Amino acid sequence: MSSSPQAVVHFYNRRGTCEQNIKEGKHALTWTRLSCAKYVSNQVRLALFVLAYNLGNFLRRFALPKEVAHWSLSSIQLKLIKIGAKIVSHSRMTVFQMAEVAVPEKLFRSMLSRIHRLGRACARAPALSL
Repeated sequence: MSSSPQAVVHFYNRRGTCEQNIKEGKHALTWTRLSCAKYVSNQVRLALFVLAYNLGNFLRRFALPKEVAHWSLSSIQLKLIKIGAKIVSHSRMTVFQMAEVAVPEKLFRSMLSRIHRLGRACARAPALSL
């Protein structure tokens, strides 16, 4: 090979990372379950799985604080998305009640704050013209 040993190891590590991402998508989202009879239906289903995977990665990269940014998509699903909660509306405020077993209140507030800042940053960004 004409590449240096360090370049070969770097290339191989990137390949391994890519395979881990595919494995995570298969496990967390079951995106290999394409059981529709028509090809087009399976194509749409796979596109929706990929969209869900990208949204999960977006959440992990930009909304999760550093102490939990290593969570897998399965952990994010179990601790944030599939958790039961109760929303109580009062005249002046809305209270979101969730069991603190899954995510401590301080961590959840940090996530909500980061998502809120993302929303403000997107609102200030110039619109793309196509």
